[in-house]
Amino acid sequence: MTRVTTTWTTQGTTSAALGTLAAEGASGALSGERGIVYLSAGRVVHVESAFTPDLGALLTPSGAVPPDGWWDAVDRGGTQHRVGHRLVDSGRLAAGALEVCHLGALFDAAYFLLAHDTRAHRFRPGASHWLGAVRSVPVDAVVRETGRRRALLDRIWPDPAIDTAPLTRVPDARAAGLPVRRGRTLTQVDGVRTAAEIASALACRTYRTLVELRRLAAAGLVAPAPPAPAPSVPTADPAGGVWDDPDTALLRRLRDALEAL
Repeated sequence: MTRVTTTWTTQGTTSAALGTLAAEGASGALSGERGIVYLSAGRVVHVESAFTPDLGALLTPSGAVPPDGWWDAVDRGGTQHRVGHRLVDSGRLAAGALEVCHLGALFDAAYFLLAHDTRAHRFRPGASHWLGAVRSVPVDAVVRETGRRRALLDRIWPDPAIDTAPLTRVPDARAAGLPVRRGRTLTQVDGVRTAAEIASALACRTYRTLVELRRLAAAGLVAPAPPAPAPSVPTADPAGGVWDDPDTALLRRLRDALEAL
């Protein structure tokens, strides 16, 4: 077993901590602010983030794997960290298709974890993901690809809030005349969904969805939704009483009238 030191804790960013763990040949799970990286012998084998759909959410809506086949693989192979192997061995998915989809999900999740690179939170030596090893990727390749994606998205539209905030259409935004993928993306923008939720609804990779959403933002068709209004709070008046908001005052008057009957 490779001995893992605590040197990674001295690093100021998750990517730097990953570099240290890679140099040590570490195996385990490194948690950051927006996701978890799973390592095996210093190489990345999986990344997950709440900001991206998991592999099942990509494979089942697209029809690549039927839902019952996916959950059968999870039930039978999850505890042994062999879900990927179960999908392939059962004939439900070709090995090449699994590898392509897995790498896409890995790099999408890594973008959210590393594009806004903050200090890593925790490392769990020996921890493995339930999917199991499909293909490993060098840490420096993951970091480099994340930087490339961030630079491309920023060239399209430089506001990173598009990536994580609930999104809304601007007034009179229409899909007519837009490229097909961009138009489909716009139809899913409802003032509530985030980019990850839109990607799940479309059964599409998150990064591709981000590209379309930033292009829509650059065209003035999409923007982060305004925050929900804070609940009203009664405020004291100069005479020492309390000013009620109109709805509360009305309810109190109704209550008093009913009690007087």
